Amino acid sequence: MGADNKKNRLVVGIIFLVYLIVLFYFLFFAETMGRADADRAYRYNLVPFREITRFIKYRKTLGTYALLLNIAGNVLAFVPFGTFLPVVAPKCKNFWLTALYSLELSLLAELWQLVFRVGCFDVDDLMLNTLGGMLGFGLYACMMRMGRKRL
Repeated sequence: MGADNKKNRLVVGIIFLVYLIVLFYFLFFAETMGRADADRAYRYNLVPFREITRFIKYRKTLGTYALLLNIAGNVLAFVPFGTFLPVVAPKCKNFWLTALYSLELSLLAELWQLVFRVGCFDVDDLMLNTLGGMLGFGLYACMMRMGRKRL
């Protein structure tokens, strides 16, 4: 592996680490995401599409911002994971492996939210986060294809 390639991987690795720290902050500490809620009760949803449907059905009451934050935010939050993972972990240059790791990271975050009573364990978030990781891998694959065409 050339020196430039190692340097590029190091830079991407640092960006990936910063991304994970920011993601961790938003998942567990961001007051704007309702993480400072004094209620601290166990809240969870185990029914697929329940919360997605609720946000769409009551979008006029909840507001467009809440709809976008819940649905698009959960997808977009994991796009960088799916994009950077194959770069920092060369064994993960496989779509399904990246999807599995996206699901695992999302499951870990949701379980921590449940255990520490921060936010809500939501199966819909698992699906949306995993979709984001898969879309991120698609972005990575497109960038690799474009890079090869230029050579």
